[in-house]
Amino acid sequence: MDKIEKAYKSVSKAYDKSITGESLFLRTLEKMTWGFSAKDYSEKLLENISNDFSGKILDIPVGTGVLTYEKYLRMNNSEIICIDYSNDMLEIAKSRFKENEINNIECKQGDVGNMSYEDETFDVVLSMNGLHVFPDKEKAFYEINRVLKSNGSFIGCLYIKGINKKTDWFVNNMYTKIGTVTPPFYTKNEITNILNKDYKEVKLWTIKSIMCFNVKK
Repeated sequence: MDKIEKAYKSVSKAYDKSITGESLFLRTLEKMTWGFSAKDYSEKLLENISNDFSGKILDIPVGTGVLTYEKYLRMNNSEIICIDYSNDMLEIAKSRFKENEINNIECKQGDVGNMSYEDETFDVVLSMNGLHVFPDKEKAFYEINRVLKSNGSFIGCLYIKGINKKTDWFVNNMYTKIGTVTPPFYTKNEITNILNKDYKEVKLWTIKSIMCFNVKK
């Protein structure tokens, strides 16, 4: 079992509790690290996909589905493929989607750096909080671009370093050590240059140490 798989095996249930607020300690830790809750930016980010969207979506990594299931409840016309490297996270997502009777979703274990899909398969690729986890970030960017259709949208968010010293401390001294994030991390300028190089109609905004984006291939 590698470091990432082991890390998410141990934190999969805690991850859910921190976002839902079920655990006061974990919710407080999240606020201390980031200065806000993940729901503070995820809902706005997901507004970039219309509820009546009828194309094919790749959600990678889906995590436990806690940030997306309410959106997917309203997206009955879409075909949604959800991938995560962690089977433990994926099993929670599967249960959540099943409990909410979301039937247009297929969940698969997989690696963003080695996807089996053909070129230009998806109309939208959604990657929330994944790019600071993926160990081979260049390969992840390449594969996401490869499977995205021409004029398709790449929507997501990631941690960027150098914005908040407290956040950087938690990332480097806690999350990196337990394996839930993987360096190297990008600065705001670095990720801006990467997205401007490979995409058009680049829309970027930041919430403290999280950069959100909506770009078109």
